[in-house]
Amino acid sequence: MKRVQFSRPLFPYLLLIPQLSIIMLFFYWPAAEAIRSSFYLEDPFGFGSTFVGFDNYRDVVSGSEYGNIAQFTLIFTVLVAFFSLALALLLAVKADNIIRGAKSYRIFLMWVYAIAPPVAGLMGILLFDQSLGPLTHLAGFFGWDLKIGVDYWDTATAIIMISVWKQIPINFIFFLAGLQSIPRSVREAAIIDDPSSVSRFFSITFPLLAPTGFFLLIINITYALFDTFGIIDIVLKGEPGNNPITLVYKVFLDGFRGNDLGGSSAQSVILMVLVLVLTVFQFRFMERRVHYN
Repeated sequence: MKRVQFSRPLFPYLLLIPQLSIIMLFFYWPAAEAIRSSFYLEDPFGFGSTFVGFDNYRDVVSGSEYGNIAQFTLIFTVLVAFFSLALALLLAVKADNIIRGAKSYRIFLMWVYAIAPPVAGLMGILLFDQSLGPLTHLAGFFGWDLKIGVDYWDTATAIIMISVWKQIPINFIFFLAGLQSIPRSVREAAIIDDPSSVSRFFSITFPLLAPTGFFLLIINITYALFDTFGIIDIVLKGEPGNNPITLVYKVFLDGFRGNDLGGSSAQSVILMVLVLVLTVFQFRFMERRVHYN
């Protein structure tokens, strides 16, 4: 493999400075400040701070409310990631088999990705409106009295459905690209070896999509943990009450609503460590089952 040579040795570092500056400004500096604040009891008006050591962490971990929120966050993340990936894969397989009108089908599915999470949450509120929402009327037809913002699990169902709907297009794009990258000769040989389309999909097509699926799994877990903040905030209308919230939303509530800067910083550090551990686990154990060749 031929190495790229630069006539000026400092030129590569100059090219890296803008990107490294952005990473330092928007990631490392806030992360370091959050770690520092987590060991202090901050005055909400910025007049001073008191070093309290690990008291903020002990208060967070010992609280039953935090445990319940962490449990819901786990359930929420698993459901959003699973249904987003499963439905997107199903739609990608169907789109890959369409001959006429394929472009229109793909465009309609991709449009949703251009919608920001708060806008998706606003559209979800309209769909689940108590008096005019079509999804509420559909649920009522089957005897389910949906009460968004009042009943805990009804609200959780709405948030999960909106979050899944918002994430399907990006998964669909990647899965469709992965399906279309499979050589035609491999598909023809698979048809000869196995006439069953279902068996052929799980034994041949799905393993070939493993690298794409692994990448999307990480993206969807990150999305469920962090990027659904706008959806949750709009659906709850800024007043969570007894409704379900995720860990990242609790950081916002305690930090910006409760003015507990030290406690919210401790929560953000805990969440950062959990995501780091989860990412390492995925790459160390799950990637072994992924074959790139």
